[in-house]
Amino acid sequence: MSSEVHWRDDIASLVFPVAGHDAICAVHRGAFRTLLGVEPAPEACLGYFRRFEAAFRAAAGAKIARNGILPGTSLHLTSRDIARKLLENAQIANGE
Repeated sequence: MSSEVHWRDDIASLVFPVAGHDAICAVHRGAFRTLLGVEPAPEACLGYFRRFEAAFRAAAGAKIARNGILPGTSLHLTSRDIARKLLENAQIANGE
């Protein structure tokens, strides 16, 4: 599915489809700035997404469930949404 991920200059965001939700999820460059600690180029954002794609997709699913976002409604993730899943994945990998 990562081939469907792309950068949108008009909103300075990475976007990806949310499977089974019939909508897109956007992650603004500012979220990547927080996660990476630098002002990232679109290519760096795409690379980070591909490296941690499972966490991004899990964060989208969790936000949809937590906020009751209806199918077909687009959403966005914050750095906090993504960091939460990255931490959970790290804890699982470490057996915590």
